[in-house]
Amino acid sequence: MADQREPTVIVDDAHIVYRVQQSGGATSPLAGFKRIVTRAKPTTLREVHAVKGVSFVAYKGEAIGLIGTNGSGKSTLLRAVAGLLPVERGAIYAAGQPSLLGVNAALMNDLPGERNVVLGCLAMGMSPAEVKPKVKEIIDFSGINERGDFSSLPMRTYSSGMAARLRFAISAAKKHDVLLIDEALATGDAKFRKRSEQRVRDLRAEAGTVFLVSHSEQSIRDTCERSIWLESGKIRADGPTDEVLKEYEAFTKK
Repeated sequence: MADQREPTVIVDDAHIVYRVQQSGGATSPLAGFKRIVTRAKPTTLREVHAVKGVSFVAYKGEAIGLIGTNGSGKSTLLRAVAGLLPVERGAIYAAGQPSLLGVNAALMNDLPGERNVVLGCLAMGMSPAEVKPKVKEIIDFSGINERGDFSSLPMRTYSSGMAARLRFAISAAKKHDVLLIDEALATGDAKFRKRSEQRVRDLRAEAGTVFLVSHSEQSIRDTCERSIWLESGKIRADGPTDEVLKEYEAFTKK
């Protein structure tokens, strides 16, 4: 029987290659000009094949954990799904515009947190009328004011955890077709993690698709019924979270 679920992301034999300029070699203006004229590649250009022939389909209402050791290609794959990295071969198709939430997502460091909330919501396509009633709700969700009025202070005064919580609160305030979360749930205390994990479940209930990259296996267990294990840029397992985590844990204990 054909699968009646609605796909939101299709990754079809995707290959992602980084090209890294290494130090060393001829770097003078004359050497650069010769490379342009001859169309030769710099001898110090290194190619890193970060994702190798990955294929899967994600569906509406799914929360999918991406697990793997450091350098396995998890964050690279998320950036490609978000359209921030090109695919060397194969293809990635997504419903709407996937939204990538990472701990390094940019906010304006010189502006207060409250102003960043407004700008962040406007950047996601919300109208000023939609944003106004949500500002306090977003700040309360982030918990940045629990120890003082930090929402009126510039972002540069925030700890990395406070900034990451505020980014998550902003992104989670909008309904997303596809939300990609890179480690943001690892920040904050137990209360914030509980709130953020509930918000992921709410997004799924609203027929969104959530991808979560996290080194916290507990966060993956609590929020994702399906997990994909990437290792050295390839899928090692894709299935129910408990089964995939069991395989992954056995691998990491070797």
